[in-house]
Amino acid sequence: MYLVRSPLLLKWYYPQLIWNKARDNRVIYLTFDDGPIPDVTDFVLKTLNSFSAKATFFCIGDNILKHPQIFKDIKSDDHSIGNHTFNHLKGWDTPDDVYFNNFQQCQSLTDTNLFRPPYGRIKKSQIKDIKTNYPDMDIIMWDTLSGDFDISLSPENCLRNVIRYARNGSIIVFHDSLKAADRLFFALPKVLEHFSNLGFEFKSLPSSPVILT
Repeated sequence: MYLVRSPLLLKWYYPQLIWNKARDNRVIYLTFDDGPIPDVTDFVLKTLNSFSAKATFFCIGDNILKHPQIFKDIKSDDHSIGNHTFNHLKGWDTPDDVYFNNFQQCQSLTDTNLFRPPYGRIKKSQIKDIKTNYPDMDIIMWDTLSGDFDISLSPENCLRNVIRYARNGSIIVFHDSLKAADRLFFALPKVLEHFSNLGFEFKSLPSSPVILT
């Protein structure tokens, strides 16, 4: 089970995390988790470019090492890069020291102030470890989950999830992964077209290098 729209209770429990951006402008922040991988990430880059849209890619360190050219392509297209751990670890099931070391392993490749915990599952103690050592690190969650990772979800319902819940300042989660590909390939161009026609811009989350304290 998962919630397409992030509930207020979670935002209250994790106030130090970023769930959405300012609501006063017609801007949407598309994010893509789990890449880079061949074909799927390439499709995302091509589709974004056709709409002059920018986005944020939360990359798995192991995939960066496997596919360095695609990682370079993301950066050369002027999209933002985020840390998504080296091995896509679920924080709730991982000892804090192992989690932080895996975060740092990916950080050495991404050198970014943006981090998204895989599955959105992270302990407060792990947040503290990251923020203590990287005070400028923004831990990015979302307010709209496309559900593209759900193989039981139809592509049409994946699209409906985004159109129904996204609004000014929304941070939307897609996945540039093989598992998500069928729903991503269908929904992403239509999301871009729908919100472009409504006058929205698609921007990347602000990113910059950070220094370990």
